Amino acid sequence: MADGVAIARGVLVLMRMVVFGLTLGITLISFQAYRKRPSERLQYAFVGFAFISMGVAVSSVITQLGAANVDALVRVFFQMAETVPFIIGFAMLYVSLYR
Repeated sequence: MADGVAIARGVLVLMRMVVFGLTLGITLISFQAYRKRPSERLQYAFVGFAFISMGVAVSSVITQLGAANVDALVRVFFQMAETVPFIIGFAMLYVSLYR
């Protein structure tokens, strides 16, 4: 049973790395598009994808650290901290689409 849990955690870590790699790829593509044709919309899109990438990274780190026994208030604080980059990132994408 313990071997199954270890394998599942390894697969989960691998899946999170794939998600992070994909978000970094999108961020890089949006940055290249902005450099090729600078515009306010592409700038907001790039910044939005950068914050979403940061949110994915922070989420993965906090999940790994959150495995330990921590106080419920600390856990809620960490969950709030991981949500902030997503809020900023999606707000920037929203601005880039509607400006």
